[in-house]
Amino acid sequence: MSDKRRGSARDNGLASAKRLVVKIGSALLVDDDSGDIRRKWLDALADDVAALRARNIEVVLVSSGAIAVGRRHLGLSGATLRLEEKQAAAATGQIRLAHAYQERLARHDITVAQILLTLDDTEERRRHLNARSTLNALLKMEAVPVINENDTVATSEIRFGDNDRLAARVAAMISADTLVLLSDIDGLYTADPRKDKDAKFIAEVTELTSEIEAMAGEAPPGYSSGGMVTKLTAARIAMSAGCRMAIANGRRMNPLQAMLNGGTCSWFLPSATPKTARKRWIAGALKPKGKIAVDAGALGALKAGRSLLPAGVVQVEGRFERGDAVIVTDAAGNEVARGLSAYNARDAKFIMGHKSREIAGLLGYRGRDEMIHRDDLVLS
Repeated sequence: MSDKRRGSARDNGLASAKRLVVKIGSALLVDDDSGDIRRKWLDALADDVAALRARNIEVVLVSSGAIAVGRRHLGLSGATLRLEEKQAAAATGQIRLAHAYQERLARHDITVAQILLTLDDTEERRRHLNARSTLNALLKMEAVPVINENDTVATSEIRFGDNDRLAARVAAMISADTLVLLSDIDGLYTADPRKDKDAKFIAEVTELTSEIEAMAGEAPPGYSSGGMVTKLTAARIAMSAGCRMAIANGRRMNPLQAMLNGGTCSWFLPSATPKTARKRWIAGALKPKGKIAVDAGALGALKAGRSLLPAGVVQVEGRFERGDAVIVTDAAGNEVARGLSAYNARDAKFIMGHKSREIAGLLGYRGRDEMIHRDDLVLS
């Protein structure tokens, strides 16, 4: 780690991002006293998002605030809410929150897409794949997804610091290279600077040691449910996925532009890129559920860095679902690669040996052109 406020992370940080996830907490978005959305602040954030988009940076927003907004309109302000009251408040506040994002980003002709997720959606395999596919499609179509915790159906998910972890899970799920947690503090300190005047700022972290974790403090009062503990948990998730993470002060106007201008923030830097981390995960962390044998032409294409197409598949073995890990072998049965199948075993058998353009006619739906996309494949 480093205690310098300027360094390599600052020089190559937000400006070099290609796919960015930004987490926005309730304490930033919602006024503590009135329970209203801070619309001037949200306007400034929308300006930042537009500026990032102009740099060809894809942006995903993970936002808190539905409960904080909704509770006031249900007359629940100032009370400790029961679970069902939190869910009711979320149902009311979510409409206002979604409209606010849509209205502010529409000034820049940016299309907003709302997605409600729970942590289970990022961890259960099939739901993970569906969410990943939807988000990738929206980004390809140049929309800005706004992801909120699905508090209206969540139970244990409504707890301390969930959206920090949710943002990190989303970043890992879509292979984002950068995650920014906008906070009420400008980064990580050796102690809480609001309580300890001798606390030192930490600009760069390359490993989450016990010393670093000991620096976390308690959550601040008010609507915020996070704190440095949950931010360090998010950092661990992000870094393991090869995603850089920054903690930055979100209370200022135009917080993302301030980061682009070299504003103070703490960077957590992984040892791998998202693509490298994903490849390692495929190669070693997943138990293969089947085998796919390929012909010599497909084998040559794989070694050249291309995807596996159905036309090159000669045999399918095992029982696997879409997204499961499979072993790829040559015609003699020798392992040549591992990857995540875009089809379940039954459908894979139907389309093996056929051209990609024939898939819709064979299966009755249009799936991916590739049996295994090159980003989901690792040579053995």
